[in-house]
Amino acid sequence: MPPGIPYIVGNEAAERFSFYGMRAILVTFMTEYLMNAQGQPDHMSETDAKVWFHLFVSAVYFLPLLGAIIADAFWGKYRTIMVLSLIYCAGHATLALNDTRVGLFLGLSLIAVGAGGIKPCVSANVGDQFGAGNQHLIPRVFSWFYFSINLGAAIASLVIPKILRGQGRFSGPHYAFALPGVLMFIATVVFWMGRRKFAHIPPTGRKFLRTVFTWENLKIIGRLYIVFAFVAVFWALFDQTASSWVFQAKKMDRHWLGMEWTPEQMQVLNPVFILILIPIFSYGVYPLVNKFFPLTPLRKIAIGFFVAVPSFLIPAWIEIRIGLGQHPTVVWQVVSYFFITMAEVLVSITSLEFSYTQAPKRLKSMIMAFYLTSVTLGDLFVAGVNKFIENPDGTTKLPGASYYLFFASVLVSSAIIFIFVAQRFKTQTFIQDEAPAAV
Repeated sequence: MPPGIPYIVGNEAAERFSFYGMRAILVTFMTEYLMNAQGQPDHMSETDAKVWFHLFVSAVYFLPLLGAIIADAFWGKYRTIMVLSLIYCAGHATLALNDTRVGLFLGLSLIAVGAGGIKPCVSANVGDQFGAGNQHLIPRVFSWFYFSINLGAAIASLVIPKILRGQGRFSGPHYAFALPGVLMFIATVVFWMGRRKFAHIPPTGRKFLRTVFTWENLKIIGRLYIVFAFVAVFWALFDQTASSWVFQAKKMDRHWLGMEWTPEQMQVLNPVFILILIPIFSYGVYPLVNKFFPLTPLRKIAIGFFVAVPSFLIPAWIEIRIGLGQHPTVVWQVVSYFFITMAEVLVSITSLEFSYTQAPKRLKSMIMAFYLTSVTLGDLFVAGVNKFIENPDGTTKLPGASYYLFFASVLVSSAIIFIFVAQRFKTQTFIQDEAPAAV
């Protein structure tokens, strides 16, 4: 393994703790803890909170385009990650110190710039550490890279909601947002410690922009974006685990495994299931299936789309039960999380690796950024739907189960069409040449 990998993985675990810890409590903060300048409650409605949450996530996953241009054309990946990580830290500090809408907007804006800007650089930096002699390790490393992401997310999803709703001295929204900021600072320090271990791909200046807009590369980007557009539909469903599913959990019986879970803590199921399913799929399911049926990346993605469908049919059934006055157990959400996480392993990890290998050598960060905008498209779709279905009196055009059935039907339709697209897609793999570490 390249010597810089442990520093990248350690950085990612701490950074993901900071992001997912903040993300886990965001809609709850907006609907229960937001204040005005006079210290009075200034809470948002659930619909407004969902719209703002998904607009924020869409910004986080759009700004990688800016980060990729800065990294590949001007600063290089290492310097870009370091500078934007400090902006990221400032965003967490703002949320911790200011609980008004002004503080919310400013804090989320800084986090979007920081988190979004470093995203394509960090994931592409993983692949940059490999050359022709060890490229066969890339799939395994991306799996463990994803493992570190979800280890950080799992711990954060348990700890941060508890701090938010706690009654002790070090509890409440200020401390709940402060701890992710501390972890982001630790992530920055860990990455700095590995500066002499990394293979550094130098920026190419204006030549980068000329390279991006060659006819050949534009065709590659266009072909890949056909795939990314379908992946966007998956993200439209997945990111609602931190918005719609949180609000649904508030209306359920959350006693499970001998304890009462907060609505936000249910999100821990996704990273926990990821930690379990990554090795099962990598070392069990994929090798077994490949003996009988070649699992190309596009086939994995297509299967993942269909696996995700039950994750929204189950919440629809839950809404029907809630509509009858019943109090369904949160175990049903556990099943939903299991399906959406299986789909994530098939779609997200595969797409991450696929995006890197399909990108020309000088466009690794840029292609990663274009892939991440698939999340932007998905979250903009959710925000737009929620805004469109809101009636003037605060009710919705898609009440209860119909909301979840709508998104499930969109995914089924997309998955069917994607089968025909995948059959006609021709892949081409690009791997970086060996690059020496800086001294």
